[in-house]
Amino acid sequence: MQFEQPFEHIDEFERELREGLERRAAPPSLKRKVMERRRHERKRQRSRMIWFERIAALLVVASVAGSVVAGHYAIERRKGEEAKQQVFTALRITNHAFQVMNRQLQERDRNSQ
Repeated sequence: MQFEQPFEHIDEFERELREGLERRAAPPSLKRKVMERRRHERKRQRSRMIWFERIAALLVVASVAGSVVAGHYAIERRKGEEAKQQVFTALRITNHAFQVMNRQLQERDRNSQ
């Protein structure tokens, strides 16, 4: 009798397995529920995609604006450097002119004495 009990469990398991695998008709509302869920999922995916596209567009606009600002500052810095060089050149010319004039004045003072 001890050997019969394991077989009884196997028979019970097979019966439950057959019942679980039996073909049953789908409930009438199943197709509608599946289609609604699919539609809802598509809307969510589309909404996410729209947000990703907006974020990507924002990043592109921000990087372009940043590049424009950086380019503007680079141009202004270059112009500033050029102006500084021009000032230094003008100062060297002026200094040279003062040195020439100073020599001429010193020579005139020596000649007049």
